[in-house]
Amino acid sequence: MVTQTIDPLSRRKCRPCEGHAKRYSRGEAEAELHTLSGWRITPDGLRIEKSWLTKDFMAAIDFFDRVAQVAEQEGHHPDLHLTGYRHVAIELATHAIGGLSENDFIMAAKIDLLPVELKPGAG
Repeated sequence: MVTQTIDPLSRRKCRPCEGHAKRYSRGEAEAELHTLSGWRITPDGLRIEKSWLTKDFMAAIDFFDRVAQVAEQEGHHPDLHLTGYRHVAIELATHAIGGLSENDFIMAAKIDLLPVELKPGAG
């Protein structure tokens, strides 16, 4: 199992926004993205995403379960995608503002702390 990198963002807490959070410009998002590893801004600039190739189906589901637990604790829920039984992708956006906020980067940093069983040679 691989535990991913630690980032100062992971020590922060997502704040409820209810549509009142500051929406990041593309430049602000790109600057914040440099603090994370492997995350990308989507072409439309409204979300960040990262993908993993897990060891097998159960490793993918176990990882999603860990992500779900953190998402519930933080009150900030990502879009989870599983294809080809072990290709995992996660997208983050602050749905209430239709774009990226600080919460997305905090959540990404917290996800990066979670252990995930990767396919050998994929990490």
